[in-house]
Amino acid sequence: MTGYRVSDVMTKQVVYLPAETTLDEAARVMKEADIGDVVVTDGASLAGMLTDRDIVVRAVAENSSPAATTIGSIVTREVVMIEQHCTASEAASLMRDRGIRRVLVCDSERKLVGIVSLGDLAMQLDPTSALSEISEQSPTV
Repeated sequence: MTGYRVSDVMTKQVVYLPAETTLDEAARVMKEADIGDVVVTDGASLAGMLTDRDIVVRAVAENSSPAATTIGSIVTREVVMIEQHCTASEAASLMRDRGIRRVLVCDSERKLVGIVSLGDLAMQLDPTSALSEISEQSPTV
């Protein structure tokens, strides 16, 4: 990963959904876009990030109704960001230190420009690794 910047490995297509979106709609969007996360907004503000795992662990496992529960009620509000010019190694260290699999990527003005995942980093490090192969599979529930 030496030499690679976060901007080289991040996903630039960020999907935004309002906090009022229901879980079933969010899951449908994730499936159609073949993604495992969305950025949740509250008006013009960033409310947090929602992953496919959040939907399963926080909602389905707690018997919440996917049609009646909003993503704003289960969203992870503590977002971790990294600057796009940081190295991929710095992103991996940040994920390890925080125990997370995804980090929002911002520019020098803190504007969101992408998302980098553990899978993105694995693909860059060793495209033939087992983690890379798993990351290429559909991440959605």
